[in-house]
Amino acid sequence: MSRAQQKERTRKAIIEAAFSQLSAEKSFASLSLREVAREAGIAPTSFYRHFADMDELGLTLVDEAGLMLRQLMRQARQRIENNGSVISTSIETFMEFVTGNSNVFRLLLRERSGTSAAFRAAVAREIQHFSAELAHYLRKETACPDELAQLQAEAMVTLVFHTGADALDAPPEQYASLTSRTVTQLRWLAHGAASYGRNKVKS
Repeated sequence: MSRAQQKERTRKAIIEAAFSQLSAEKSFASLSLREVAREAGIAPTSFYRHFADMDELGLTLVDEAGLMLRQLMRQARQRIENNGSVISTSIETFMEFVTGNSNVFRLLLRERSGTSAAFRAAVAREIQHFSAELAHYLRKETACPDELAQLQAEAMVTLVFHTGADALDAPPEQYASLTSRTVTQLRWLAHGAASYGRNKVKS
């Protein structure tokens, strides 16, 4: 293994170590560099070969969390192409992400309204990326104007993130009802957006 490959492998180990220690009781702010280094199997001093400080690691975690979510939703759109329901498949995929990666999604929720301006901005960028991809999909599938597609995408993302937050603290037996409720709400939103678009064109 080359030195560059080893460095990248260690960097990934640090990221995974930090994610693994997040929980409902433990936020990123409460993590220590020593804890992360120990979990990653490296000396604390080695941490600085990969990140300037814990803040840089935290921002990287936000980027990684957003990327994971966007990649998963791209996979959902591939599932939709195999004759799946757009909204149902998307929400089921999202719920799989939240319940299977609760520490990752919890990071996004916490830092979205956290005390660090840099972290809030990073999460906002990830949500904007997520909304932009959804808006592009809506424009392609419904041929609606750019402005309406963006507004609809932002509303849908807000609703879905709210459901994700509810799912984090809900018992598993409530996941199905949460999913069903959100599917219905998103369908109302989609029908309303379509109706608004037609009326706006007429006016």
